[in-house]
Amino acid sequence: MPDRGKVYVIDDDEAMRDSLNFLLDSANYKVTLFETALKFLDALPRLEFGCVVSDVRMPGLDGIELLKRMKAGHSTFPIVIMTGHGDVPLAVEAMKLGAVDFLEKPFEDDRLIAMIETAIHQAEPAAKSEAITQDIAARVASLSPRERQVMDGLIAGLSNKLIARDYDISPRTIEVYRANVMTKMQANSLSELVRLAMRAGLLKD
Repeated sequence: MPDRGKVYVIDDDEAMRDSLNFLLDSANYKVTLFETALKFLDALPRLEFGCVVSDVRMPGLDGIELLKRMKAGHSTFPIVIMTGHGDVPLAVEAMKLGAVDFLEKPFEDDRLIAMIETAIHQAEPAAKSEAITQDIAARVASLSPRERQVMDGLIAGLSNKLIARDYDISPRTIEVYRANVMTKMQANSLSELVRLAMRAGLLKD
């Protein structure tokens, strides 16, 4: 059976980490364990999209501070917070900071699995969309200053001749820049280039 997604467990309690690892692995999730929120944040830029399951009370960086940092970094990873008895005010604060849900320990295994499944299902489209936007932004960043000028002219609807006149270079040279722009932006047509520019925020739809 294929894995159902990735789950990142953050808990300073080794027994709890082992228990969650066994439970989620049995439910066909690919699990990575972290004993501190700082170790998770250090690894975050290299991690594939997945659901974070974090304890709220941990030494050093707690679950609330973790949420604040992920929110500041515009992370698309959904976060489920685990709380101890009597931590409802903390759980409410976590929800306000972007946690998708919270569970009070001890909790039913099936409830956690259902929560993770819902969190991944709801957050995945946004995560994929964000990854595409970042990829397009990287393509734009790869353009030389002159290529960027030519692209701006193209998406503004200017002809090669008009762009050439604006920058006092030959239309033939503009054709070379135009070909470079289309290659670097991975666009097969001018309409596709315009769509990519809109996605990158260079044009308002």
